[in-house]
Amino acid sequence: MDKIEKFIDKLNKSKKEMKFDLSKDEDLSIAVMNLVSIEEHFFFTAKKTGNDNYFNLLSEVRGMRQELMKKLVKEPEGELWCITKHLLAASMRLLEVGTKELKNNNENVAKEMFEKSYNLYSLFWGLNLGMIKTGQIRSLGEGQPGTEDKTQKSAFAKLDQIVKKAIDCCLE
Repeated sequence: MDKIEKFIDKLNKSKKEMKFDLSKDEDLSIAVMNLVSIEEHFFFTAKKTGNDNYFNLLSEVRGMRQELMKKLVKEPEGELWCITKHLLAASMRLLEVGTKELKNNNENVAKEMFEKSYNLYSLFWGLNLGMIKTGQIRSLGEGQPGTEDKTQKSAFAKLDQIVKKAIDCCLE
């Protein structure tokens, strides 16, 4: 049994015994995504209107985002703090693009954007749940296109298992 399967088993046992629930953190991660987007909108609004007061609002929102990120990123190593922010921001933007493509009846493009969005979101959780260690990065990539062993799951497929099993927003 690999490390991810052991972790999932541990989570499942914890859920039963301790009502393990990351839904609060999932909601918080979505809030952080939106706060990053709000920062971007205040920036562009300031530049497009020439009204520098929007930078003050940007600063206020940034402070709130930083405060909330501390609840998600407990012990950032290296640039994990910034990586986390950018993973969430990119995930949100790809979700937005997918939604727009869906509206334009480009279902295949939308699904591709949604998949990429979810992969980045899963990577965020893999990093912040401590499931990805620097020594494991090469082994996590096994099974990627172009590798010999097609039976191995990709990093994103493994992380997808974690997100689906560990983070259930419907638990109360």
